[in-house]
Amino acid sequence: MNKLGLPPKQGLYDPNFEHDACGMGFIVNIKGKKSHKLIVQAVEILKNLEHRGACGCEANTGDGAGLLIQKPHKFFKKICKNTDIDIPEPDDYGVGMIFLPRDAKEAEGVKNRFKEIVENEGQEVLGWREVPTDNSSLGETAVSFEPSVEQVFIKRAENTSPGMDFERKLYLIRKLAESRIRFSETEREDYFYISSLSSKTLIFKGMLTTWQVELYYPDLADEDMESAIAFTHSRFSTNTFPSWDRAHPYRYIIHNGEINTLRGNINWMHSRQAILESGLYGEDIKKIFPIIAPEGSDSAGFDNALEFLTLSGYSIEHAVMMMIPEPWSKHESMPENKKAFYNYHSCLMEPWDGPASIGFTDGEKAGAVLDRNGLRPSRYYVTKDDLVILASEVGVLDIPPESVEYKGRLQPGRMLLIDTNEGRIVGDEELKNRLSNEHPYNDWLEQNLVHIDKFDAKKENPEALPDHKTVLTHQRLFGYTFEDLRVLIGPMAKNAVEPIGAMGVDTPIAVLSDKSKLLFNYFKQLFAQVTNPAIDAIREEL
Repeated sequence: MNKLGLPPKQGLYDPNFEHDACGMGFIVNIKGKKSHKLIVQAVEILKNLEHRGACGCEANTGDGAGLLIQKPHKFFKKICKNTDIDIPEPDDYGVGMIFLPRDAKEAEGVKNRFKEIVENEGQEVLGWREVPTDNSSLGETAVSFEPSVEQVFIKRAENTSPGMDFERKLYLIRKLAESRIRFSETEREDYFYISSLSSKTLIFKGMLTTWQVELYYPDLADEDMESAIAFTHSRFSTNTFPSWDRAHPYRYIIHNGEINTLRGNINWMHSRQAILESGLYGEDIKKIFPIIAPEGSDSAGFDNALEFLTLSGYSIEHAVMMMIPEPWSKHESMPENKKAFYNYHSCLMEPWDGPASIGFTDGEKAGAVLDRNGLRPSRYYVTKDDLVILASEVGVLDIPPESVEYKGRLQPGRMLLIDTNEGRIVGDEELKNRLSNEHPYNDWLEQNLVHIDKFDAKKENPEALPDHKTVLTHQRLFGYTFEDLRVLIGPMAKNAVEPIGAMGVDTPIAVLSDKSKLLFNYFKQLFAQVTNPAIDAIREEL
C-alpha cells in the first residue's frame, strides 16, 4: 500500500479503476464579498452531506472530505507577520497546500527538490509554513497514512504577469514536481502530493469524515479566514479505496458521479500530446506532460483536462461546454450557431460522459453542470442577500423561507454560472449564445470538414481500391467471416446504419479461441460500474 493510502496494482485490483459517488455542494457570494461566515456555512453544508460520504470499519476513518476556498490573503498576512515569510500583495504570490513525508529528513529532501524546480522556473520560494493539524478525532487507519501538511509561499517574478500568466507558471511548477518527485521512476515519492498550488484558491482535504475537516484544520475557525467562494465534498469511494490524495475538492472541480468513458478520454488526451502547441506555453508545453496524471481517479482525470484547457486560454465555462456537451446532433429547436459550436468542438475533443453533477471554479467564477441524462441531480437556492447554495440535495443549509429569492435545479446538459467579478448569475442561454457567437464556427466547419459522402476514394487515390482477389486474401488473413460480411458489414455499407447483431454472444472470447480472429475482437468496451436507466436514446432524441 502506498504511503497515502492506496494499494498498488495487484490481482484484479488496478488503481486506474478508481471511481466514486459522493455528495457535493458549494456556496458563493454573487457579489464576490468575502467573509468568514461563508466558510462557516460551507462547513455546515459539508457536515450535512455526511450521509453521502462513507467510512471504513472504523467510524472515524472517512473515505475523504474537504473544502476549497479563495486564497485567504488577510489570514496569511496576519499569521506570517512575525515570521521570515514576507507576504506581498495578493496578486504577487501563490500558495501551495502540500502533503509531505512525516519523517523530517525525508520532507526536507522533497522540499529542496521542489525549491529547485521553482527557482528553475524563475520564481522565488518565500518560505514554508507547517499547517496546524489535530488528528485526535481520526481513526487508526487514517492516522497510519497521515502525511505532514505544509504550505509553501511562492513569489511572482517581475517578468511574470499577475493573473493567468502566474497561474500557468504555478501549473508548470506543479506538473514538473509531480513528474520529477511524485511519479519519478528513480526517486518515487508517494508521500508527496500537491492539493493546490495557486494564486487564487486553497484546498483543505484528507482521509476525513465530513465532521472531522474543521477539527483537523483549526485554521478554518480563524475569523480572518475569509472567502466569497467555498466548495465542499464528501467522498463515497464506491468499490474502491479511500486515500488522502483522492479526497475532493480537486483543483478546479467537485464531482458527484462517474465518468464512464474514462479510458478512451485518457487515451485520446495522451495521443494528442504529440501534436499540441501553444503560444502561451511555447517550448514549455512539454513540461506539463502527461496532462492526465497517472494513477488518478476519474474525477482527477476530468480535473486535469479542465485545468489544462482553462490555463490554455479557454474560459472555464467554455472548457466545460467542450467536455460535457448537450445532446445537439438531433436537437430540432437548437439554434444553428450553437449546433455549430458543439459540432466544431466534437472534432477537437470527445465528451467526458457519464452520470455526473460537477461543480467547477477558477477562483473567480463558480458554477455547475449536469450530465446530458440528468442522472445525478443537483438543487440550488438563490437568497436575497446574494448567496447561491447548490448541492447534490436540498436541505444542506438552513435558510429562512423569507430569505429565499428563488429555487431551482440543474437540468440535463445545462449550466449554472456565477461570475463574482461581474457580480451576477449568468444564465445558461446567455452564456452559450455568447460563446457560440464568439467565432464563425459554421464557416469553419464548411471550409474544413470533409464529409465521407462527398469523398471519392478512387479519385483521391486510384491505388486505394485493390482487386477482388486481394480483398478476399486480406479478409481471410484478418479473420473476416461470411457472417461478418452478410450480417454486419453489408448492411452498414448498403444502408448506412448501425449493425444489428446478437444481444448475447456465446462464441469463445478471442484470446481463448483456436481460430484466427479480428484484432479488435481481442478488446472489449469498458462499461459503467453503476447501472444507468435505459434512457440515453430518449435523451439523445429529446
